[in-house]
Amino acid sequence: MEPLRGRSAELGQLLAAMRAAESGDASLTVVTGEPGIGKSALVRALVEQAERHGLLVAQAAAHQTDELSPLASLAPALRSGPEPLISTEHFLELASLNAQPLWLGERLADLLGKRLDGVSALIVLDDAQWADPLTNFVLRVVIARLSRAKVMWLLATRPAPGGLFDQLVDAVRDQVPVHAIQLAPLSTEAVLELAADRLGTRVDPALSVRLSGVQGVPFLAEQLVAGLYLADLPDGLVEGVRRRVSSTSELCQALLRTAAVFGSEFQLDDVALLMGEPIARLAGALDEAMRAGLLADGSSTLSFRHELLRSAVLAEVPPSAQRALHRAIADQLLANGRGASAAAPHILATAATGDLGAISTLRKAAHELLETMSITAISVIQQTFELTPVDDAIRGDVGEDVVEVLLGGRQFAAAEAFANDLLGGTALYRGPVSPDLRAAIRLRLMPHMWATGRLGLSELDVPGASAPFAARLRAYRVLARLEEPFETTDPVAAGVQQLAEAERAKAVGRYVEAYGLYRAARAATGDDVGSLPAMLIELDELFCRAQLDDLAGALSRLKELIGTSDSWLAPQLSVLRARLELATGNLAAAADAANACLRWSPQVFDLSSQTPARQILALVALLKGRLSEAREQATDDQIRALLEVADGDTSAATRLLDAPLDYPERHTLLLNAATSTSDVKVATRAAELLASQAEASPTVTFRSTAQLAGCWNDLTFHATVDEDVAAARARMADVVDDLRSSPRPLLLACAEALHGRVELEHGERAKAVAALESALATFTELGAAAPATRVQAILQAAGVRRRRWAAVQQRPELGWEALTPMERRVALLVAEGHTNRSAADELVLSASTVGTHLRAAFGKLGVNSRVQLTRLVLERFASPPNA
Repeated sequence: MEPLRGRSAELGQLLAAMRAAESGDASLTVVTGEPGIGKSALVRALVEQAERHGLLVAQAAAHQTDELSPLASLAPALRSGPEPLISTEHFLELASLNAQPLWLGERLADLLGKRLDGVSALIVLDDAQWADPLTNFVLRVVIARLSRAKVMWLLATRPAPGGLFDQLVDAVRDQVPVHAIQLAPLSTEAVLELAADRLGTRVDPALSVRLSGVQGVPFLAEQLVAGLYLADLPDGLVEGVRRRVSSTSELCQALLRTAAVFGSEFQLDDVALLMGEPIARLAGALDEAMRAGLLADGSSTLSFRHELLRSAVLAEVPPSAQRALHRAIADQLLANGRGASAAAPHILATAATGDLGAISTLRKAAHELLETMSITAISVIQQTFELTPVDDAIRGDVGEDVVEVLLGGRQFAAAEAFANDLLGGTALYRGPVSPDLRAAIRLRLMPHMWATGRLGLSELDVPGASAPFAARLRAYRVLARLEEPFETTDPVAAGVQQLAEAERAKAVGRYVEAYGLYRAARAATGDDVGSLPAMLIELDELFCRAQLDDLAGALSRLKELIGTSDSWLAPQLSVLRARLELATGNLAAAADAANACLRWSPQVFDLSSQTPARQILALVALLKGRLSEAREQATDDQIRALLEVADGDTSAATRLLDAPLDYPERHTLLLNAATSTSDVKVATRAAELLASQAEASPTVTFRSTAQLAGCWNDLTFHATVDEDVAAARARMADVVDDLRSSPRPLLLACAEALHGRVELEHGERAKAVAALESALATFTELGAAAPATRVQAILQAAGVRRRRWAAVQQRPELGWEALTPMERRVALLVAEGHTNRSAADELVLSASTVGTHLRAAFGKLGVNSRVQLTRLVLERFASPPNA
C-alpha cells in the first residue's frame, strides 16, 4: 500500500480509537469531507493497521442506489471477509425482520455481541451519506447496545447537516464516545509527495505548477498525474476524462456512458441488455474501461472507481440522451419483473408533470417500499405528488397516497399537516375535493387521532360521503363521545363502536366488560379505510386481562408479541410488560422492561410511554429501599407523595388519592394511603375508592384490597366494642386467606403484614408472628427490601429473636452478591456454555432480556467477556453449578 500523505494527525486519532477498542472502550468515529478529499484513503490506511494488529475487520461502502434495498449498505460488512460477522443462517433470519426495524436491530446486536465476545473489531462503512434508511436505523440500535464490546465503528461521509446520518450520531452519543474528524485540503508539500509516490520519481517544476491547481484535493492530484485531470482548465476533470474516453473504442465509450446513467454501481448484464450487445462482445470494451482507470470489477457488480469519475462521464451524455436512457432502463427493469421500486429512480429522473404512466408506476413503487423502506417510500410518493397537475383530480388521489405513506412511515404530524393543506383549499391542490376523498383522508387519520387522544379535534362529519364512509365517521364520533351508539352493518363502523364501548367500560374500571369488548373490536379490524390497528387494541385488551387477575395469561401473550409484532410499538409493549411483571412481584423483570421502554422510545420517536416507565422504575426503587433512585424517576405527585410517606410524613398520603384509574398498581397505592395515615378522612376516602373499584370489577385483587382497607379503617377509627373488633379481625384473616389465590405475591405479603400488625396489637402474638414472618419471607424472596425492613423491625420489637437478620441486608453494588437472582441464573447458565438464545429458552425469556441481565452481571462483576465470567464462576464454585 502506498504511504498516506498529509494525514498523520488524522490517522493518529483513528489509531488511538482503535487501541481504545482493543482495551474494551467502544467508540464511533466519523470522518467527514468533500468528495475526493481522501476519506477512503484514510479508511484504507486504518484497515491495514487494524489487520496488522489482528483485529477482526468488517467493511462496506454505501452506494447511491442503496436507498431502494433494506440494509443494502450494512449487509456487505456483515458478510465480508473469511470470518464474517454473521453466518448465512443468521443473515437469512435477519432478512425476515426487514419490516420490523427495532427487532432487526436488537437481533443483530445479540448476534454481534456473541460474535465479538472477547474479540477486538473494526467495523467500517464508507460513503455513509448514501446509507439506506434501515442501515441508519439499525446502526443506532446496534452501536448503543454494543457499548461494552471491543469494537471501533468508523463511518466516512460527505457533509449532510441534519440528515439521517446526523440523527444516528446524536442517538448514540450518550452511549459511546463519538469522535469527529473533518478532513481539510492537503498542504502543497503533501500534494507533491503524493504525486511523487504515484510517479515513482520526483515531481518536475512544470508538474508542480499544475498540481497547485488541484487546491489540495488528493483525488484530483492523482487524476492529474494519471492524465485524467487538466489543472489549467476550469472543468479539468471533465475534460481529462473526455480525452481519456475518446481514446477508447466506440463500444467502450457507449458502455461507459450507458453505465454512468445506470449509476455508480451496475451489473454488466443489465447494461448489455440495454445496449443490445452480447456480454461476450462487451468483454473487450470492459477491459479498456478498466485499463483506462475508470471502472473497477467487484465480481458480482461493476462500479466506477470514484463517483467524481462517473459524474465526469455523465457530463458528456446530453440531457436528452440521459432522459431516453433512464426511460429505457425503467422499461427494462419493469419488463424483467424487477418491480416498480427498482424502476422508480429512473422514472423520477425523466418524468414530466402530468405523465400519468410515470405517476401510476411511482405510486406502486411507494407502496412496495413502504413496508421495509418507509423513508424512501415517503420521498417517492412526495415527488410523485409534485408530478401531478395542481388542478387535476388525480392529484387528490395521489394526495391520499401521500397521507397513507406518511402515516405508514410514522410521520404523523407531517401527514396531518399535509391532509389539512390538501383539503383546505390552499395552493397545494386546486382540483375538486369529492366528499369521499375528504372522508377517506380523514378516516386514514382517525386511528392516530384516537391513539393520541385528539379525536374531538378532528373533522368527523363529511356531508355527501358514501354510506360506508359516513357510517365510519359517525362511529368515530361515538368513539369521541360526541354521539350515542347506532346500528350499522358496516364492519369497520361496528368495530369502532365496540372500541368506544370498551373505552367507556375501562374508564370506570369495568374490566370484565371492557375485556370482552376489546376482543370483539380487535376481531373486527382489517385493512379497510378507517379500520383501527389490531395491536393497539390488543394492548388495552391485555391490560384488562391482567386487571382480571389473569396475569400469567396476559404475560404469556405479551412475551409472544415482543420481538414478533410491530416493532414501532415496542415502548408500549415494554411498559405494559413492566406493569405486569411488577404486579407479579418480579421486580428485576419489571425494571428491565421499563428500562427497555426508555431505551426504545427515542429510537422509534415515541416518548409517550416514558412517564409510566419511570413510574414503574420509581415504584421498584421504593420497594427495594433505594430512595435516591426513586427520586431520580419521580415524575408525578404520587411518587413524590410515596417518598414523603417513606420519610415519615404521613400527611402526604392524601395526595395518593388522586392517582388515576390506570396508575400502576393503583389498588396497592390506595391501600398504602388507607393504612399509612392517621387522618380518618384520608383513610375513609381511600377505602371508598377501593370499594368502588371492587364493585366495578369484583376480582380477588380488587375485592380483597377494598376489604383490607375497610377492616383496617374499622379497627383504627370506628370499632369500639369487642364484638366489632373481633368481627373486623376475622374478616381480615379471611381476606388474607382469599388472597392466597391471587397471582400478586406482593399484595399478599402486604396483607399478611397488616394482619400481623393487627393481631400483635390485640395480643395474639403467635398469629401475628406467623403472619409477619410469612410476609417477611415473601418480601425478602422478591427483593422488596423496604417493606421487608419494616416487617423485620416489627418482629424485633415484638421480641422475635434470630441468630442473624440477614434477609433484608442491602445488596452491594459490586461483586457476586450484587447480582440479582435472575442475573445470577443467567451468569451461571452462560458459564455452563449456554448462548443467549439457549439461556433464554431455559429461563422462558427473550434473548434480548437475557442479554440485558448478562450486561448487568458483567458490569457488577467487572468482566468484559464470557471467558472471564466463566473463569470467575470456576474460581468461586470449582465448577459451574446448575442454574
